[in-house]
Amino acid sequence: MTREPEETVASKITRILAERIVSGALAPGEKLRQDHIAAEFGASHVPVREAFRRLEAQGLAVSEPRRGVRVAAFDPAEMREVAEMRSALEALALRHAVPHLTPAMLAEAERAADAADRCRDIRSWEAANRRFHRLLLAPCGMPRLLRTIDDLHAASARFLFGGSAAAWEPRVDVEHRAILAALRRGDADAACATLARHVKRIGPLPRRARVEQGGYPLFG
Repeated sequence: MTREPEETVASKITRILAERIVSGALAPGEKLRQDHIAAEFGASHVPVREAFRRLEAQGLAVSEPRRGVRVAAFDPAEMREVAEMRSALEALALRHAVPHLTPAMLAEAERAADAADRCRDIRSWEAANRRFHRLLLAPCGMPRLLRTIDDLHAASARFLFGGSAAAWEPRVDVEHRAILAALRRGDADAACATLARHVKRIGPLPRRARVEQGGYPLFG
């Protein structure tokens, strides 16, 4: 029987632990026990340690001397940093994607935006919202940039699920429509500027702004 490659095992462990952290199944400060995780996945300690390193790189875990590896705590400064990084990097990706976006791609992105607007819970909204962004950015052809953006989306989701779920309510995202409209009329500058502003916003808006803009933007 052939043995699954160590790298594949590490990727699987990383993905599953990241999902548990983002969803809140693993709480901030909770210890990630190497022995227990290795036993759960039937793996050696090597891929588990690699998974821990990847989770640290994604900002989902922290390694502490003599205390081991723990789920990272929420940090308002980190939340702002994630928003700033997403703003800059997603605008960069969109700038490079624009020449390759087709009407069919924009139609698919619009369907994702429609799906997000119909969502009745925060988790399905986050998945649809992430799909909308990915559809617009993927044609940039810059895989390293896209991987970094994916990591930032995971961090955004964790903040969203862990810190803002109680404030979330169904909404129509007018900025998604503004981005699509700008792309369809060939105005890359307006599309990139709107996207940058959209993802930089964090936290619920004041009530008046919610009424004017449609719901709670949180992370775009």
